[in-house]
Order: sequence, then C-alpha cells, then structure tokens
Amino acid sequence: MSRLALRSPLTSRRSSSSFTHRMDLLLLLLVSPLLSSYFHGGSVVNGQQHTFIIRSVNLSVKPSSDVRRDTNVTLRCQAVISSTGQEVLTREYTLYKDESVVYTKKTSSSEDFVFPLPGARVSNNGRYKCKIKIKNQNMMSDSKKLKVTGLADPVLTLSKLNVQEGEEVTAWCSAPGETGSIYFHFYDNSNESHVERVNSNQAEAKFSFSSSGSHQVHCSYTVLITADSIKSKQSNMVTVTVRELNVTPDLEVSPHSKIFEGDPLTVWCTVQNSSLGPENIDLYLSQGSKLLKQGNTSVNHSMVAQAESPDGLTFECRMAMGNIMKDVTKTVPVSELFSAPTLTISPAEVFQREPMALTCRSETFAPERIRREDITYTIDPQPQQTSEVFKMRAPFIDLNYTCKAQAKGIEKHSRTLMVRPKVDVSVPKISVDGRVIVKQPFYIHCQSDVGSLPINYTLYRDYEPVHTISVQRPDQKALFSATVYQPEEIYRYMCEASNNHKTSQQSRRLGAAVIEPVTIPTLMVVPELTQLKEGDDVYLICRVNGTPPITFKWYHDDKTSPFNTSTTNRNAIDYRVPLLSSEHGGTYYCEASNHANKITKSNKVLIVVRMAQWKKAVIGGTCLMMASMLLLVACVLYFRSKRGKREAPTELSVKPASPKSDDSLTVNLTHDTDVYNAATVKVEGASDSIWSERKPEAANEESSVASTDPDVEYTEVVHPRSADPAKAPLKKGTDTVYSELQNSPQGFG
Repeated sequence: MSRLALRSPLTSRRSSSSFTHRMDLLLLLLVSPLLSSYFHGGSVVNGQQHTFIIRSVNLSVKPSSDVRRDTNVTLRCQAVISSTGQEVLTREYTLYKDESVVYTKKTSSSEDFVFPLPGARVSNNGRYKCKIKIKNQNMMSDSKKLKVTGLADPVLTLSKLNVQEGEEVTAWCSAPGETGSIYFHFYDNSNESHVERVNSNQAEAKFSFSSSGSHQVHCSYTVLITADSIKSKQSNMVTVTVRELNVTPDLEVSPHSKIFEGDPLTVWCTVQNSSLGPENIDLYLSQGSKLLKQGNTSVNHSMVAQAESPDGLTFECRMAMGNIMKDVTKTVPVSELFSAPTLTISPAEVFQREPMALTCRSETFAPERIRREDITYTIDPQPQQTSEVFKMRAPFIDLNYTCKAQAKGIEKHSRTLMVRPKVDVSVPKISVDGRVIVKQPFYIHCQSDVGSLPINYTLYRDYEPVHTISVQRPDQKALFSATVYQPEEIYRYMCEASNNHKTSQQSRRLGAAVIEPVTIPTLMVVPELTQLKEGDDVYLICRVNGTPPITFKWYHDDKTSPFNTSTTNRNAIDYRVPLLSSEHGGTYYCEASNHANKITKSNKVLIVVRMAQWKKAVIGGTCLMMASMLLLVACVLYFRSKRGKREAPTELSVKPASPKSDDSLTVNLTHDTDVYNAATVKVEGASDSIWSERKPEAANEESSVASTDPDVEYTEVVHPRSADPAKAPLKKGTDTVYSELQNSPQGFG
C-alpha cells in the first residue's frame, strides 16, 4: 500500500487531479484483494509443467433455435483453450436450462461437448448455457433460447359409457409423446371439473354425474414452462456508469515487415499504464491455440518465422485481472522461402514391377534469399536419395510416398501420393449366364479373376470379333448377347481380356449344355387299335426329340388335368393300362416339355374296347338257347292248336322196345282215333296188365280235353329185359309198342 501511495503523486501535477487519483488508488487498494482472490481461486492456473487459459466458450443450437415438435435438436458447447506442454486437460462441462443444471460431464477429450435433444418437445423450451471448468479455472457461455412449437392432440378414454345417476366413472387423459410437468384439465360439457398436475403424459380423474341426460366429457392439457409464464411489467430504469480500467495490454513484433520463412522473430507482450502491482495481473502470449509464454507485466518470445498461413502469423496478448480480460492481436505477413513440394508419378498408370519415376519439386522460391540448388529433396520410403527425380520399379502392392524439401532449416512436406500399381489381367473365364436354348438369345459372361480396372473384354466367334465391353467398376459384368441355331455352334465362342496396350489374355472356347426344345410328340398304342379287347394290357408310348430331362403328361378325353405326369432322361416313355375295360375307352394324347419351356402336344388316339371272345360265345349261346326255346314254344302252341280240332281224345300206351330199367315211364298223348273201349291187353312176361283204367280227374290237365265223349289214352310202358333167351327179343333202339286203351266211364276193377 505504501508503494502505491508513493506512486500516486506522480500521476498528476495539479493538486485537484492528485486528489482524484488518490481516491482512485484507494478504491483499487480495496478492490484488489478481492480481485486477486477471485483470480487465483480459479481463473488462471500456472503450473510448473503446464500452463493454459480458457479463451472463450460458445453454445450453439442446431438446426435452429426455433423448431417444430419432433425435430432433432443438438446443443454444442465449444471451448477455445490455449495451453503449453502435452498434459491432457480434464474438462468438466455443465449444461444449464433456466439456471438449473441439466447435465454434467467430465472428459479428457478436446472435442466439443454435444448434448442431443432427439424429437424435441415443448417441455424443452428455455434458455440454455454451458460452463466449462478446467482445474480451478472456469468460463460460462452466453445463453441461447430454444423455442419448440406444436403439441400432440390429447386422447380421452372412459371406463364406462352408460351409467346411472351417482355412479362413478374414471376418465384418463393422455398427451402422447409429451414430457415435462403437465396440467390436465377435465371438462363436463363446458364446465371444468378437474385439474391435475403430473410429471407424466397421462392423468386420471373420477366423475360422478348427478343429473341424467347426455354429458359431453373432454380434456385438454398445458405444458408448464417457467420462462413463458405470465410476466410482470417492466421495473424502473436505473443507469450505471462503468469506467474503463486504465490498464491495457500491448503487443509488439520485430521485425514487422519483409519477413521470410526462417527469419528470427521476437514478440513482446506488456501492460501499459499499469498502476497495480504485478501480482494482480497475468499476461498470456499465444499464437492460435498455442500458448507461447505466460507472465505478469511483460513477456517475450523468440522464434523462427514459418509461413503457416497465407494470411501470415497472428499473435494475441491477453491480460487477465480477476474476471476482467483484455486482449490485443497483431498479424505479420511471412513470405515463403520456397513452396511446399509436390510429388508426381510418371507414367500416370504403371503396372507391377514396371519402371516408374517420382518427381519432388518446389515450384516457387525466394531468389533474394536462396537459389534453387539450395533446396534438397528426400523421399520416403527411400530417404537415401536427394535428387528431384527418383527412379524405381513399381511395387507389388499399393504404397504411400511423401517427399520433403529443405533449405536454411525450413522443412516442408508434400501431400501423400498413393502409388497403386496396376495388375495385369489374368486369363478370362468364359461361361453362360442362365440356360442356352436353341434359337433363343442367351448371355455369355467373360470375367478375369485378377486385373486392374478398366478391363476391355472382346467376344470372338470363329476368331472374328463380335463386340467389346469395357468394365469400369467392380460390380459391372461383361455380358454378351448371342444366339445358336445348332448345339455345336456353342463351341465357336471365346473371349479376350486386356487392361493395357501391350498384352492380352484369351479364354478357352465356350462349353455349355445347349437345350433343344422338344418336337411334336408321336403317340403309339401297343397292341394295335384293331386288336384291343377287354382284359388286355395296353401300352401308350409317347416319343419326342429334345434335350432331357423331359416331362411327359398324359390326358384322357377332354379333361384339363393330366391323369399321369412323369419326368425322365429318355426321349420316350410308356404308360401301361392293365386289364382294359370299357371305361378305358376314349381319346388319349400326351404333352412334352423340357427346360426350354416349350410345351408340345401329340396326336390324339381313339381307343375302342372290343368285347371278349368268351362273352361273345356266352351271348351267342344265350341267343341260340332263347331262339330254341321260342321255337319249342311255337311248336307246342302249334300242336295244341291241332289237338283242339279232334272230336275225341284217345289214350295211347307207348313202351320202348328195350327198356333199361324197371321203372316205367308213362306219357299221355292225345290224338284222333277210331278205336273206342278196347279190351285190356297184357304183355307176356309182365305181372300186370299194361292197361289200366284211370279216373277222369287223374288225367293230365294239359293233355285232357273237356268232352262228353269217352277219351282214348296212350300209355308208354317200359318193360324189363327178359332173362329168357328162348323168347323172341324185342328190338333195340327207340321201337315202341303202342296199345290203344279205351277208357271206360265205369273204370276197371
């Protein structure tokens, strides 16, 4: 304090001004301890190994500070820090919304702090700002206002829709997707009945209706935003006058003109008109983000000039006193001693192990300072050469090259040049894309497994070029359209690949399966159609010409669905119909198809099933039998009509000449005769008379004729063979002895 008091009279020669300055000094003496404690508590950190200063903090809102609902918003906090040394600084970012802490993050990364607001909502409205803190130094950004507009429509649901008076109903009102503190308003008709404040997007209310009738229930909501609440009127205005502190930084650069790269530079950063002690002031000398020196009332820095930017070198002298900061900047132009070298390759396209040349050269230089011969060049990865042109063979793999130009202690590097040696094309492979069908277009694919793009592929037919395709991209194919009319034509094609003008590679001849469409099928029947009869086995044979596999389909009559389908590698197929019957008759045909997707149809065959021989014999015999029966019936009817014409019936006894058994067979025959009432005749050797009298009612009804006259009855009597050889034998065969019997109306005893 005494030192400052002794300095104060020197500031003015007049007593009145001396008194004023003395009062200013007393005020500064009172304020300086507070400023010093504030500053050393966190504004400036000066470590033994690392010195830094927070130059600025900026908060940005992207894409805009005024957005619609569901917009993805990003808050970015960007800090500019100048530091010395390589120590990693731990940064603490704090994000505020309406003076409330929203998020805090510690990081050792120098990247910006980013806070996303995906799908922004009205509740995100407010004023945001961020603060960065490094050790005991911190700085706050300016605030940015974010305004989000647009709300989701509220949705109301009720537990019941039909209730009685006094019955309770639960209502739920939701705000889909909304966040924050929300007021929900429930209405019965137009009267607000409930208000609920919740921190979610749904609220519940209970209704009890005391009156009958229809009630219109609805709801709405309000998102609570403190910053947009009702504001009061503006208060009275109070004016505060702030005087500038009579302390300013000063920056000097020597020399300040005609500076070339490599020239020595000296930069001074000092404080002018300082009436405070050096312990209250900190000075920072920086170039961009690089802190050059730090001190109290005066710092300087010596360096070699570098043409880092076309605009020159920009230096900053910043003075920090508590929370008061002042700075001054100065830019000095620096001319290039020589330009940054460029690295080129010759030829522009080179193949593996072919000769190539790399040229490293600075296009411009300062002739008043150096000669072109003063610039030396080296190339990496071959630093042993120092010429402008480096001759070598191209590597097998991609390789990065850089070159360095050096003169008077100045080094400049070229941009990286990647040498990508081209690879000679390999023997191409030729194939077909898809199926090859006779007389239909198909594609031939030609491709080399190895070779640098672009590659020119040429299709040949019998050594004559047909077409050339240049493949420029890895996903591009060389596809040639072609057509063959005979299967052997496929072997006439081959292709050639080339990616330089020196050599080319030729493929083998194309080999692929060629599909011939099926011809019109021929349908045959075995055995022949004229020989088919019931019970036979029939074979239907369908034959075509074409490339297998072939699919055959069999059809019967006009049915649209095949009754049999089969695929075979043969050109013909047969279908067996066992035990042929009448239901198998009809029209048959077959269809054939193969991978050519062409369907052909055969001729139609009509199968007529003839009747079996044994059935014919049965039917013939049956017909003959029926004809015989009809003839017999006709004869019987005929004889009956004859008997009806006779006046009196006669009974005749018929006896075979040589009977074979003892049983007698009696046949009643009726015909006209003139003999009536004959005597009984006895046959010799018989125990009984062969004549017998029958009662009228015992006669055969069919052989009797109703008449009043006496009847004559014929009886066939079978006699047993006589054992006496002396007697005259009867005749063999069908000789019959007829005896006429006369029926007596009285009968026999």
